Amino acid sequence: MKVLLPTWWQDAFLALPRIVCGYLLSADFGASKFGLPWSPVENNLGLFEVAFWFPKDVAEYGGIFAMFPVFFAWMGAFSEAIGGLFLLFGFQTRVASSLICCTMLVAIFCQQIDNGLWNCLAAMGFLWVNMYTLVMGSGRFGLDYLIALKFKK
Repeated sequence: MKVLLPTWWQDAFLALPRIVCGYLLSADFGASKFGLPWSPVENNLGLFEVAFWFPKDVAEYGGIFAMFPVFFAWMGAFSEAIGGLFLLFGFQTRVASSLICCTMLVAIFCQQIDNGLWNCLAAMGFLWVNMYTLVMGSGRFGLDYLIALKFKK
């Protein structure tokens, strides 16, 4: 299901936060803890490798996170790095947005909330943008739209 706004400029206006958040998630937040070709060299990460410190941080959240810290660390880092790329290009936007929403909820309520609301703002910003892309999809300015047009013919 594609959701289009009445004019192209409205879709462009709503595409900007999706594109910026996708870029930031993949290029900075995800790349620092998940091995990508543009990950910082000093992090010494192989392709799709999770930073050594991240599963330990995830285990400190307790509960199910303590039972499967490597899985949840990999999923969180994957959703930021690869989900960010998908968001940037508007590919499988709703799937990527749902993964990123889950990751940001964990970041807010398990990692940052004890440090005060101010420290939650980055995760909240990503959460808010991904909540609307979860509903709206990529709009006209994404691969999802182009793929839907191709299969419609």
